[in-house]
Amino acid sequence: MSEQIAPEFLRGRVVTPTAVIADGVVVLRGATIAWVGEAAQAAAAGWSGLPDTVASPVTVLPGLVDIHTHGGGGASYPDATTPEEALVAVHEHRAHGTTTLVASLVTAAPDTLRQRVGVLTALAEAGEIAGIHLEGPFVSTVRCGAQDPELIQVPDADLTRELATQARGFLVTMTIAPELSGVAGDGGVVDALIDAGALPSFGHTDASWQQTTAALDDARRRLETTPGRRSGRSTVTHLFNGMRPMTHRDPGPIPVFLAAGARGEVVVELIGDGTHVAPEMVSSVFSLVGADNIALVTDAMAAAGMPDGAYRLGSQDVTVADGVARLTHGGAIAGGTAHLLDIVRTTVAGGVPLVDVVRAAATTPATVLGDVTVGALEVGRRADVLVVDDDFRVLSVRRAGVVVAP
Repeated sequence: MSEQIAPEFLRGRVVTPTAVIADGVVVLRGATIAWVGEAAQAAAAGWSGLPDTVASPVTVLPGLVDIHTHGGGGASYPDATTPEEALVAVHEHRAHGTTTLVASLVTAAPDTLRQRVGVLTALAEAGEIAGIHLEGPFVSTVRCGAQDPELIQVPDADLTRELATQARGFLVTMTIAPELSGVAGDGGVVDALIDAGALPSFGHTDASWQQTTAALDDARRRLETTPGRRSGRSTVTHLFNGMRPMTHRDPGPIPVFLAAGARGEVVVELIGDGTHVAPEMVSSVFSLVGADNIALVTDAMAAAGMPDGAYRLGSQDVTVADGVARLTHGGAIAGGTAHLLDIVRTTVAGGVPLVDVVRAAATTPATVLGDVTVGALEVGRRADVLVVDDDFRVLSVRRAGVVVAP
């Protein structure tokens, strides 16, 4: 049947996980990538009918993969009471090149979490999102950031198992503070997450170096001995943000996360939007840890793609001014307003090689999902393809071979 589907050719600068092909071609056959390579080699590979060199320069990227996003287009996953409301945010990011995303909730009361997980599970079962991320409620009140401290709870493995069961296999990650009693160890939250096929994501933490080391080691051992796991690596929720700062006398969790990332034991999230983390720091982390161990994320909230103004993030009021979202009361940064493609642009401008940026914005986060069908321009993967101009502005977006933007 696949032989009857006419191929589609996309020609331009092509970014694979390992190289940038100056004059490359991506061949799509229906919902699948059929061939990727240099234009000069296409005919020999059996692909005739190649278009002439494109009139204006374009870059062909894999569809981007965002594993930490709270909303966009005016819609917020933590506040959506129906799948239709949440789908507004999905479409906002998809139109800007994010063809695979994980919908993130925030700390909330158990009944609210149950309802919102139900909404997002419906979207996941429909194939609209890749899964769910619970940011809290078992996090530090000292490093809560935009998480409501009144709703933070004592770690509860039973509630974790309940929410994971309700998510029907679509719970991808849960942000937890490693220093809290009941997180690590037998019968703890980490144990419950891994048993349910989800991953611990360490963050919003005031942990010491020792506490962080112990929790990461515990999670690593459990993942190594769990068959059928989603991934063999825990993640780190937005490195630097929402955690004890690093100093030479009180190192805290950050050097532990960096060292574990450099060893390939965790994937660290970075919000490389120029607001959450300085581009110079982002570049330094790429040098220290490597793109195979970094997931660029947006942490986007409802204001992504929207004008400045008043918004909500769960139980909290948010004011966006000059594109920066902050809690109306308290002033903490309250998520991002960028699309992942904006972060790609910012990170490339900050000096990180394009191939590394794209790997961190697509290929590495796909490994967190355990999904080998997305995240790269490689033969056999799903035909999720983003075509942009030299300024990384969207020209077209395809998801499973279907044009979804413009």
